[in-house]
Amino acid sequence: MIDTFPPFASPRSAPPPAEEDLQLLLLIRHFELTLLRLFEAGQLSGTTHTCLGQEYIPVALKALLESDDFVFSNHRGHGHFLARHTDPHGLLAEIMGREGALCSGVGGSQHIYHRRFLSTGVQGESLPVAVGTALTLKGTGALTCVYIGDGTWGEGSVYEALNMARLWRVPLLVVVEHNGIAQSTPTTAQMAGTVAGRAAAFGIPHHRTVSTEIAEIRAELAPLVAEVRRASVPLVVEFATHRIGPHSKGDDTRTPEEIALAADHDWYTRYAGLFPEAFGRLDREMRELVERAAAEVSARPPSVWERP
Repeated sequence: MIDTFPPFASPRSAPPPAEEDLQLLLLIRHFELTLLRLFEAGQLSGTTHTCLGQEYIPVALKALLESDDFVFSNHRGHGHFLARHTDPHGLLAEIMGREGALCSGVGGSQHIYHRRFLSTGVQGESLPVAVGTALTLKGTGALTCVYIGDGTWGEGSVYEALNMARLWRVPLLVVVEHNGIAQSTPTTAQMAGTVAGRAAAFGIPHHRTVSTEIAEIRAELAPLVAEVRRASVPLVVEFATHRIGPHSKGDDTRTPEEIALAADHDWYTRYAGLFPEAFGRLDREMRELVERAAAEVSARPPSVWERP
């Protein structure tokens, strides 16, 4: 049984999100869906991990991050990247190994380095590096934001990093996307205690949010993130979220009931019903934008990596 959460605070009737936020949400959604279609068509190699259902998290955080901040991501990082750098062409070229790729096509879906954004597919690898980066930012007002999942709390490097972050008092924002399942293992089967309890063991403040409403999330987190910058202290923010897609391309081991529960909390369906006119227009625009990007990038020659 997947670890489930209390009902989200997000109401079935709510003010519409800002147009630029909804536009970004839909860009990420259609980018991820396009990747899955390209894999099905045999146009992509390797694997990919989509953030379907979790797009609102990096979109909400976008307005709280500044240009001097560093962002560290994980294997499920396309939404993190697009919220940080709105460059679907460059990201798709990287994944497809085509000309114009962010990292000459050698990083692929999971390993990207671009303008203070770094991602890795190795669980727990980014947090110690993020702590070191945050140490260099002390006193500057900038911070390091690092995304991890609930499954990553099984890695020893997480605890070494949290220990150093607290001892050194570094401006570190740890964003936990807790979707209740680590690849195919329910969190209840692999994690004793809570994220809050583990953060408390190091004396690190913790905040948990169950909302999917972007404005509400920003209002909750803005003063907390400001304190990370002002006082140069670490903070763990835990999002109770739902992954509506498979772990990677098609390996979803959840029961139909568990998948339906996740889908019932999808912002996409809710916004489509609440704001049909604005949603329909932007949904069409972003779907067509990503379709054009996929066609254009697919026609490019392969990327060539040149040794620096």
